[in-house]
Parts: sequence; C-alpha cells; structure tokens
Amino acid sequence: MTATLVVDEIRTTFPSDGGRIPVVDHVSFEVGKGEVVALVGESGCGKSMTALSIMRLVPRPGHVDAGRVLLDGREILSLTVPEMRRVRGHGISMIFQEPMTSLNPVVTCGKQVVEAIRLHETVAKHEARARTIELFTQVGIPDPTDRFDAYPHQLSGGLKQRVMIAMALSTRPKLLIADEPTTALDVTIQAQILQLMRGLRKDFGTSVLLITHDLGVVNELADRVAVMYAGKIIEVGTREEILSNPSHPYTQGLLAAMPSRAQHGQRLHEIPGVVPQPSEWPKGCRFCTRCPKKFEPCEDTVPGRTELSETHAAYCHYVHQEVSG
Repeated sequence: MTATLVVDEIRTTFPSDGGRIPVVDHVSFEVGKGEVVALVGESGCGKSMTALSIMRLVPRPGHVDAGRVLLDGREILSLTVPEMRRVRGHGISMIFQEPMTSLNPVVTCGKQVVEAIRLHETVAKHEARARTIELFTQVGIPDPTDRFDAYPHQLSGGLKQRVMIAMALSTRPKLLIADEPTTALDVTIQAQILQLMRGLRKDFGTSVLLITHDLGVVNELADRVAVMYAGKIIEVGTREEILSNPSHPYTQGLLAAMPSRAQHGQRLHEIPGVVPQPSEWPKGCRFCTRCPKKFEPCEDTVPGRTELSETHAAYCHYVHQEVSG
C-alpha cells in the first residue's frame, strides 16, 4: 500500500529546569492511501501533540527537534513557513477536538468555509459559496443554504462538528487528521459523524489519522491501530489484532476497561495509577510503574520491538520473553 503519510522517529520537546523534555518521543507510523489509522491511548499520552507535530502547530516553546514527516514522499518538517501554510488545508486538514472553540463566533459558518477555500485556490466568491453549500449537503447539514448564513452559536454541537468537517474537506486534502471527532456529542450524533467519516474514505479516497481514546470508535472506523503511552508507540497492528488479540499489558488493560467487556453487575476493570508526567517517565519501559507483569529488565531497559506477525508488533519485555520462550 502506498503511504500518504510517513511519520519517522519524530521527537517533540518542551523546555524545563533540567533542559528539554520530550513529550513525543521517537514516534513512527504510516497511513496508507485511503486508509484509516487510529492513534489510541489515555488522555495525556501524547496523541494530540503528535498530530500538532505533524501539522507543525506545536505551541511555543515546544519544538519538533528530530525525525521526519513525509506527505506523499515530500518531507514537510523542513518546509518554510509559507510553504507549510500551503500544505495545511490543501495537503493535510485537521478536525480539532472542540468545534465550539474552533469556529470564529463572529463570522458566519459559510463564510468561514469560503475563506478556507479562497485561501488555497483562486476562485470567485460565488463559486466558493456554491462549493460550500455543496459540502454542507455532503456532510449532512440540513437546509444548507440557510445554514450558510448561520453563526456558530446558532448551531448544535453536531452541526458545528459537520461544519468543521466540511471546512477540512473544502480543499480536498490528501490526509485528514481527526482529533476526537465525536467527543462531547450525544450517541445519535456520534453515529452520524462516524457514518459520515466512512463515506469520506469511500467517496474521496481520503486517508485518515483518527486520534481517540474510544475503542468503540476504533472498531467502527479503523483499519490499523497504533497504541500510544507516555509519548511512545507501544503496540501496532490491524484493528482485529489489537481488539481481538492485544499483546501489550497496557493494551490489554484498555480493552478490559471497556464497559462492554464487563459482566452485568460487575465492577469495571481499571488500570491502577495515571499516565506519568514527562518529567517523571521511568528510565526503562514507560508503563512499568502500572504494569502487573513487570519483571527485572522493565525498570531500567527500554523494550525493543517484538514482531508478532507481519502486521502486529509490541514494545514489551514480557511479550518478548513469551515469544522467544
């Protein structure tokens, strides 16, 4: 499969009293053409910062100081600021986590999409307006002509999210990054948004990097999954491999914590503790302070990659010991 996006060993750091601390630590993965790859993990594990690193939108004083990001084979971390502005929107678009704060409250929804189109293409206002109304129709916004002139506060959360998706698609990007696209939406609207995103891949061939902590959403949309913990990828595989045969103790814990896995009246499983702050990451395996299977090498030695199949791998000393016998 041809890779639309290649993320190769990127490292994003922020300054601290002891120097610069990585929050994304040598992360690598690929998204194929027309593929949906889910980046999964708890809040605070570095998922959104990985997306911002790809987009070169890391807030200062953060900085991507190592690695490569290739979009259709073109390295984009080394582009000039004007060149990167052209890539954003036209090459990569992003649906941010919170539509309530991502839209400008004093500009109509339609005008915001028109501005996005005209920023990247030389088109007349009436043509951009017609395309926006068409996009509103495609993403399932009712009465699209009327909604064109609506302000964000006049729309529900689900409709605002659809406006954000229409804006993201307005320049026909090669890659769509969706950061928790169904967060804060009710169950009915979540289902509609997921159905919409399935259609995007089918109708436009759009590649999608889906950032989520919701494994139900992963099951609905993803082709492949990368599990992230404390700034590192700790397991990768197809959706079936990760959801049906998780190998890393952290992935197993995430799946065990799903409400659907609990028996009626049974207490939900929980992973003890919380994701440590970057300044408190263990020297060896990042998960060792919470892992029920840790043993001697875990605290001091960073685990290497253990291949479980052509598509499935984990970074775990316990898994390596089990596989190697």
